[in-house]
Amino acid sequence: MPVNDAERRIKKKEFYSIAGFPNVLGCIDCTHVRIRAPTHNEADFVNRKGFHSVNIQMVCDARFIIMDVVAKWPGSAQDSRIFRESRLCAELENGMDGVLLGDSGYACKKYLMTPYLNPQTQTQERYCRSYLTDHCVKLVIIEQTFGVLKRRFAVMSYGIRTSEMKACRTTMACAILHNIGIKRGDSFGRFVVESNNHPDAPNQPVDVAGNAFRDFVSRTYFS
Repeated sequence: MPVNDAERRIKKKEFYSIAGFPNVLGCIDCTHVRIRAPTHNEADFVNRKGFHSVNIQMVCDARFIIMDVVAKWPGSAQDSRIFRESRLCAELENGMDGVLLGDSGYACKKYLMTPYLNPQTQTQERYCRSYLTDHCVKLVIIEQTFGVLKRRFAVMSYGIRTSEMKACRTTMACAILHNIGIKRGDSFGRFVVESNNHPDAPNQPVDVAGNAFRDFVSRTYFS
């Protein structure tokens, strides 16, 4: 993640130029990496799609650079829990300047904006169009980042047939190599979008302050 005000301003400017979303540092989501069945706590690694995996949280910037990775959770872990117990969440709660964009699998917070599930006004609808159209920061950036990563390293798509710990370390290595490729200006295709919807994601606890801040953002920037 950006470590100083100058870096944060650059990240925010890049995101704002895409869809008019203010103060955005990055986009967050999780992706599943298939593994072989563990010999211990095997049921914990069965994800909602029925196969064994580790659930990897990533945050990317507007240039597809992966800025933060949490690679230690079994496939059954919910995205919201992985974020809630992460170092990044603690830093945001302690006042890191900026917000993340996530999907409805996360609870709306002052530092993590999510779309309205049922927009009630034209302002809320415009907010959601910015969020969910083809120019959407969430889909075009984080989903393509996952798609590029898994196309670049086929093992990420077809499975890492090792222990869960080795799979997590391999995933970290792939993320680092991906960043090196992007920073060196490689011409790897960037239009591979992974569908990672959460149709069975549980309802998240309502955060009154988070919802109020989202209303403020939608009124201020999308009226």
